[in-house]
Amino acid sequence: MKKTSTRLADGRELIYYDLRDDTVRDAVDRRPLERTVTTSEVRRDVLLGDSVAIASHRQGRTYHPPADQCPLCPTTGDRLSEIPDSSYDVVVFENRFPSLAGDSGRCEVVCFTSDHDASFAALTEEQAALVLDAWTDRTSELSHLPSVEQVFCFENRGEEIGVTLGHPHGQIYAYPFTTPRTALMLRSLAAHKEATGGENLFDSVLERELAGERVVLEGEHWAAFVPYSAHWPYEVHLYPKRRVPDLLGLDEAARTEFPKVYLELLRRFDRIFDERDGGKEGAGESPTPYIAAWHQAPFGTLEEFEGVSRDDFALHLELFTIRRTSGKLKFLAGSESGMSVFINDVPPERAAERLREVAS
Repeated sequence: MKKTSTRLADGRELIYYDLRDDTVRDAVDRRPLERTVTTSEVRRDVLLGDSVAIASHRQGRTYHPPADQCPLCPTTGDRLSEIPDSSYDVVVFENRFPSLAGDSGRCEVVCFTSDHDASFAALTEEQAALVLDAWTDRTSELSHLPSVEQVFCFENRGEEIGVTLGHPHGQIYAYPFTTPRTALMLRSLAAHKEATGGENLFDSVLERELAGERVVLEGEHWAAFVPYSAHWPYEVHLYPKRRVPDLLGLDEAARTEFPKVYLELLRRFDRIFDERDGGKEGAGESPTPYIAAWHQAPFGTLEEFEGVSRDDFALHLELFTIRRTSGKLKFLAGSESGMSVFINDVPPERAAERLREVAS
């Protein structure tokens, strides 16, 4: 991997990640952009104990542009985009419309490929490995920023999820606090460790799932399963079998196997509702909308979670879709949105069985 850092016309950082070490990246951003001005502010909710990012400048962000005006495609001739070069392998740049900025953290965009009509599932294993390298490098770099406590790499896919740019891409949020979901995991981790005399909760969950009926696929170094209490209709958790706190902790064997396992998982998601591949749910569906979310240990102090260290946390990816059956979405209505109590219409055991049925 070759890494080349440059600056866009408005001062934002852009980084090329290339497969070839001899690739030269010297294209200049020719757009007449002024310096980016953001209004991001993090406000604490004293009743719930969580935080909300107020970012009014995002109202003006790019919204469903036609393919020939996509800002994530390479620059060609007089058609200028966020990427100055005429081609790229993987690119990461500071978001022009960030939810978090300055003392409130940082937001970045990750372009998986220059091919506008592709998807992550369509990448080669070599390309997927390069994305993993980019995620890992950005996790390392962002963790050293004084305002950053937790790094979150994720992909939103599909208009149903709320994606406004069709180009295959993900994002990285660098939060100035430990996120509420991670805090819940850490509290459960601490309570289990105390109750069992030192047993690790993540290890116990993985061991239980591997011995059960909800395993979707398993490699030598990775395991994917539908969790016992899945919140979403089709939800899969992907764990490295050797517990590490973050992407930086993955050894070479796990990094090598990841692309094959993850690409197969994404391709199965695309076949869940496709009758042409042996499915029973329906044909003619658009590609399955999903969210893929990496959970990593915070880089800040964990003093409030007594007895727990970063090494107790288990890196894992949670992949889920909001589509519950052909032509129907799972909406977060009264119970979910009002009380944070999920109601899942698809039994996790059936979801796992379905994901095994559509194996390639």
